[in-house]
Amino acid sequence: MKFDMHCHTKEGSMDGKIPIAEYVQILKSKGFQGMLVTDHDSYNGFRRYRDHLKGKLDGFVVLKGIEYDTIDAGHILVILPEHVKLLLMECRGLPVRVLQEVVHRHGGILGPAHPCGERHLSITRTRAYKKNPAELMKHFDFVEAFNACESPESNTDARRLAMQYGLPMFGGSDSHHPDCVGTAYTEVKDNITCESALISYIKEGHSVNYGGEYYHGTVKGKLGVFNHVLVEGFWFYNHFASMYRHHKRKLALSLLNQ
Repeated sequence: MKFDMHCHTKEGSMDGKIPIAEYVQILKSKGFQGMLVTDHDSYNGFRRYRDHLKGKLDGFVVLKGIEYDTIDAGHILVILPEHVKLLLMECRGLPVRVLQEVVHRHGGILGPAHPCGERHLSITRTRAYKKNPAELMKHFDFVEAFNACESPESNTDARRLAMQYGLPMFGGSDSHHPDCVGTAYTEVKDNITCESALISYIKEGHSVNYGGEYYHGTVKGKLGVFNHVLVEGFWFYNHFASMYRHHKRKLALSLLNQ
């Protein structure tokens, strides 16, 4: 089966421009059999699918994931079993080690998105990674080794990172615009129809292939050097948003520990 493993929707990501129904149709037209919805700190894109599209897609598989904003290690892709409902995943700002513990405690898997990309957004460009990379990486289950919106150098380094720690490699478009949809893929040999099946497939060490083509219409590509200003602005936004959601995260964590 061929999946796009990094997908942003209009319903779930504030910078997403593609309604999930349109996303599905584009992927189907390109020969994909499924997608992993990975909106920023939100499951709203998947909820839109669940409430309005589920059972109407002729076998096309839509899986629930999330791209979580940690406070100290950039963006992390998270996949939880379909029966697990965690409010905490929609509260940005957990430290990466806490996120790893919570996800694994609930039977999920996780891995760094675009791990060698932009400062603050990518794990290898953060202090948490530089402090003890081996300790951090051993608690991941996969690495996004090809991101269509990253540079060839970034993806080459991501592949090396995955190989260094013996982790499965995913490919995802990271698309926010229609013309980027399906520019990267992940292929699995089993018939994956739910999150638990994908989690088991990865944990059992089955074969995963990935690849894609580069997308040249990214915002950072158009902004050039000014993109650094945008990235720094996002860092401040993420920290202030994390502070704002502190009490909500604390409540969610306390409920988990009861």
